[in-house]
Amino acid sequence: MGIITLCTDFGNRDPYAGIMKGVILSVDPGARIVDITHEIEPQDVREAAFTVEDYWRYFPAGTVHVVVVDPTVGSSRRPIVVSCDGHFFVGPDNGVFSFAAGRASDIRLIEDRDLMRGEISATFHGRDIFSPVAAHLSGGAAPSGLGAKITDPVVLEDIYPVIREDTMTGDIARFDHFGNAITNINREQFDSFVRERPYRVSVRDFSFNSLSRTYFEGEATCLTGSSGYIEFGVFQGNFRTKTGVCKRDPVVIAIQ
Repeated sequence: MGIITLCTDFGNRDPYAGIMKGVILSVDPGARIVDITHEIEPQDVREAAFTVEDYWRYFPAGTVHVVVVDPTVGSSRRPIVVSCDGHFFVGPDNGVFSFAAGRASDIRLIEDRDLMRGEISATFHGRDIFSPVAAHLSGGAAPSGLGAKITDPVVLEDIYPVIREDTMTGDIARFDHFGNAITNINREQFDSFVRERPYRVSVRDFSFNSLSRTYFEGEATCLTGSSGYIEFGVFQGNFRTKTGVCKRDPVVIAIQ
């Protein structure tokens, strides 16, 4: 009764996510499948990496996390399984597992054709490679049998904020359904840099000299969200649409 999570950019209009579930259940009828989201912005590998880092830890050890945000599907990019803290991450080697790869105990190529579907589409590895492999893992297959071990996974270079003297610069990594703008600066990084000194957090024309605890403490707020990252919100509104802030917009923390 293994658990398999699904995170994709497929949306819910098309049958792709449902097809993946059908393949999984054909291999492992007892699998418990959890839809994390199918609304990653299309082809946004970086957003997927931050989303995966947000949710995986809330599942028990042994969970298999399938992530399919794969703009170069069918190319020479490698299919991999990352083993990290008792969890398995299955998907393309394109940076979606940037955080897990840094803590991984083992990373394997997916090479065993017996664990895949008989015909491999050049455009749907989620169905033909990642889903059946995930089902075999949830059913008890060992990652060591999948393929060769690698030590050079693709890791996104710009996922961490940069510190120069009295300035930390990050950016907007993603938006949630409410339009809250979530940065790539986590609270631990923030506290380590600020060290109780006066500071100012700025994004576009908005600036804050303190962190709020909740969204309703001002019309616009800067706070630590539930993901543990600094984010911006608007009380009973949408920060994204109200301000025009975009992903990758710089977020600057300056010591005053």
